Amino acid sequence: MIINQLSEYLIHLRYDDIPKEAIEKAKSCFIDYLAVYLRGLESDNAQIAIKTIYELYGNDFNSLNKGFINGIASHSLDLDDGHRWAQLHPGSVVFSTVLAMISDSGLELDITSEEFLEAVIGGYEIAIALGMLVNPDHRNQGFHSTGTIGAFAAGAVASKLLRLNKEKTEHCFGLCATQSSGLLEADHAGTMGKSLHVGNAVYNGILSAYLAKNGFTGAESLIDGKEGFIKAMASDLFDRQCDDNGNLDDSKLSQFIDMNLNKFHINNVYLKKYPFCRHIHSAIDSTLALKNDLKDLKDSNNLKIDCSDISSIDIETYKIASEHDNYNPKNEQDLKQSLPYAVAIALVLDDLSLDSIDELIDNGLFDEKSADKDILKIKEIVSKINIDNNEKLNQMTPEKRPSKVTIKFRDDSYEILEETTYYPLGEVENPLKEEDILDKFKLLNPKFNMNKLQIIKQMEDYSIHEVFEELDLLD
Repeated sequence: MIINQLSEYLIHLRYDDIPKEAIEKAKSCFIDYLAVYLRGLESDNAQIAIKTIYELYGNDFNSLNKGFINGIASHSLDLDDGHRWAQLHPGSVVFSTVLAMISDSGLELDITSEEFLEAVIGGYEIAIALGMLVNPDHRNQGFHSTGTIGAFAAGAVASKLLRLNKEKTEHCFGLCATQSSGLLEADHAGTMGKSLHVGNAVYNGILSAYLAKNGFTGAESLIDGKEGFIKAMASDLFDRQCDDNGNLDDSKLSQFIDMNLNKFHINNVYLKKYPFCRHIHSAIDSTLALKNDLKDLKDSNNLKIDCSDISSIDIETYKIASEHDNYNPKNEQDLKQSLPYAVAIALVLDDLSLDSIDELIDNGLFDEKSADKDILKIKEIVSKINIDNNEKLNQMTPEKRPSKVTIKFRDDSYEILEETTYYPLGEVENPLKEEDILDKFKLLNPKFNMNKLQIIKQMEDYSIHEVFEELDLLD
């Protein structure tokens, strides 16, 4: 049973057995998480969640409520880390869980910094291994992996922090399985439900661990059983493991988990620079490269090319990315899923920072009557964008996430500009540098004392409570 395998791996994971590369990547992911989480607390999603918790519980911000808010805040900006093969965002779940539990003074957890890193890396590993196992079938069936598999990640973190034994860890994972949820339609419908999935995952993972700690049981068959998670939520995968008589042979599933645990997949996690859905990023990168080419063309020929000179912008990309074809976003959530608007904004604005996009929204981006010059340019460009699901590019996924952007002009004397990006910025093949991560943090949180982040790099020299106190993360 897969739950047995996950539990066995988790309880034996020790800091001394983790490669230095994975430790350093976990620390970078923690800095990146804090950058997004702290700014995310200001988002409408998080503020509504905080108001709701106050209405329901007063000032009782225990670890469950903290985790719920942390998850929503860290996923609301579409700037959290991710893994392209697992098709999920592990950091927003993993760090939201550990932050909620360690910062809750009522729990009095005596956790070392090494145990913090064990829990984090264990949570990433389990989330990514499960995501790789069930996707793309799980996603194709309409589930948002960050919400569904996120429950297991949160449960793994909470179980590790509580030092549960193998039996109780198994019960925790069984309870996580039966609570996992999150519909992909919420991602594409322009609602706040996408971030709610992460809040729920954190909440349910912590709850499952504490229930298991106190003797509540959850079946070990709840992932790969005949009526378990895979059967219900990745049914095509389940059916492929059955013989002609419908009897399940789960040996290949177990073998996959064995092969993909303890590989330290956190090393392959990407970090994001732009506040848009990850499937849009390769088109943004191609567009930014063409923007430089366009500038060179203008400067070298002393031309004054503007939006009206462009006849068309063709975007060829893989299937999932091509489906982000919203030409008429109605709100901020819609915008983050809109490929045509992301490309148009990349061409018009000097940067794609959250502040720049917020300013666009404040100036009436969703108002059909807005007279703002930048908004008018963006909408003109959007009207010239064509999106094509390119089968050749589709065949390259998930190994790559390619997008080709071509700009054509009304004047045939201008050369056609085209650029293809295979690995968007932030992937391990095209990584953000340490200074890029720190710049992202400072841009999102200009009032934060950046010197405080130094303690994360040497966190093993301090207790985890000293680290959290330095970072102002305790109650």
